[in-house]
Amino acid sequence: MDQDTVGFERTARHDGAVSTATRGPRARFRAMEEGTAEDWAVIAREHVAFSAELPERVLAHLAQLAGSAGGFPVDRLTHCLQTAALAEADGRSDEYVLCALLHDMGDLLAPDNHGALAAAVLRPYVDEELHWMVAHHTVFQGYYYFHFLGGDREARKRYEGHPAFELTAEFCERYDQRAFDPDRPTPPLEHFAPLVRELLARPRRPMGG
Repeated sequence: MDQDTVGFERTARHDGAVSTATRGPRARFRAMEEGTAEDWAVIAREHVAFSAELPERVLAHLAQLAGSAGGFPVDRLTHCLQTAALAEADGRSDEYVLCALLHDMGDLLAPDNHGALAAAVLRPYVDEELHWMVAHHTVFQGYYYFHFLGGDREARKRYEGHPAFELTAEFCERYDQRAFDPDRPTPPLEHFAPLVRELLARPRRPMGG
């Protein structure tokens, strides 16, 4: 584990990012139907502060992917970093690079549905087509291996005609499936930290949108 990754883990464990919600002011209701405008003013203020800490929580979670390989040629963090680096080198938009970096962040918590978890995190911050790309990339990535495991490599065809079909197929072909090279120079997580902090600080959609 490199020094930058250790730093992100220390941030998650020791600074205020995780513990803020436990020490701030609290609403007084016992059931939501009892809530008052004063209660919800407290919650709204705390939500703003908690949301501002999201980039650090995401970076800390990505750091936890280091060392977890699941049999692949590189660990999960390296795969995410290589995917993002390939997209960045191709001149993709910042939102696209963010999606490339986070596309497999759900591996630890949702190994059988990790695309949906990553997409849920990204949804307020990226456009609809990029959100769809991340949510469905697992089926499209299956083109490269499902048939070796008794599955249908053409499973992605069920989505033919969707506006983001080609975008998602290209993501997997150009970046995702090529990002397993232990010999490729790979930028550290810190390289992408400014991008994460900038984009996850400005949601495109309001709460509930």
